[in-house]
Amino acid sequence: MLDVFTGKPTCIQGRALPGAEERAAVQDDHERRLEALDRLGARAKECGLRTDSDRDLVLLAEDEVSLLEVAGAPWAALGEAIRDFRARLPLCRLEDFGFSAEVEHPLEEPNPRLRYLHSGVEASAFISTAEGSVYKFFLPREEKSIGSVFGFRPDEEATRLAEAELGGYRGLLEKFLLIQALGGMVTEVVAITVEGILIAKQVLGDPLPQGEDTSGSLPPSLIEIPSRFLRANRDHPRLFFLGSQPWLVADLHARNFVRGIDGQLRVIDLVAAPWPAELQVRDAEIASWIERVRRDPRATALPGAHDDEL
Repeated sequence: MLDVFTGKPTCIQGRALPGAEERAAVQDDHERRLEALDRLGARAKECGLRTDSDRDLVLLAEDEVSLLEVAGAPWAALGEAIRDFRARLPLCRLEDFGFSAEVEHPLEEPNPRLRYLHSGVEASAFISTAEGSVYKFFLPREEKSIGSVFGFRPDEEATRLAEAELGGYRGLLEKFLLIQALGGMVTEVVAITVEGILIAKQVLGDPLPQGEDTSGSLPPSLIEIPSRFLRANRDHPRLFFLGSQPWLVADLHARNFVRGIDGQLRVIDLVAAPWPAELQVRDAEIASWIERVRRDPRATALPGAHDDEL
């Protein structure tokens, strides 16, 4: 299938659930995109290119350093890295998605090709009138920030307190990777506008009633975090291992789930961050727990003790 807006291949169409091979391909696409962003950042640093945030990287155009590529290997490598990343996150215009370029707030105006669904803190969601898929437009906030991630700080009552804060483009791309890895609704990264609006495409599902308790429906690969180790200001904070990397994943309330056509609940949004390495280095109890739940997700906070006794 081809996407109705970009003309590029897509495995998402309306409510249909992609198969296992298609899900794996989308997951690989998320991983390769993050790797391409890392290479782009490394090549930019080698060339002494100043970037105040990853927004400066993700908006580099393919011809940005074309005249400098003849100057030597570092610049040629940077040009190649830009083109590789642009192939995985192409630049586009809001007009390509049916929005008007003649108004101050185009996402707030009627669009014959996209029907408004709802807006949240991070994004505005629309449904394609042509084939029924969800398109999410993540708007930059406070100039160069986008999305939400967790920041960690000491707390008087716990070893650490995790609080949601403004994120960057890497954190947003990691969010899509985690949604996919958790078996959530398949989510493709479509493009990014020259204004920095990142566009994602997602399978359509049915929303849950507001306030419904999701604690018993969380993905089984999520591990409950003992409060003695960490508290978070978002619903249902959990530990998740993606490969060897532990992550904090939370904000798993009813609005961030939908029910697919197969009747299963699937995550469509979350807030996350890599579990801080220093949290394990500085606290032997946390380090021990991380390694034990890596082997056995049912392991207790302390060896030989039940969590309800602590």
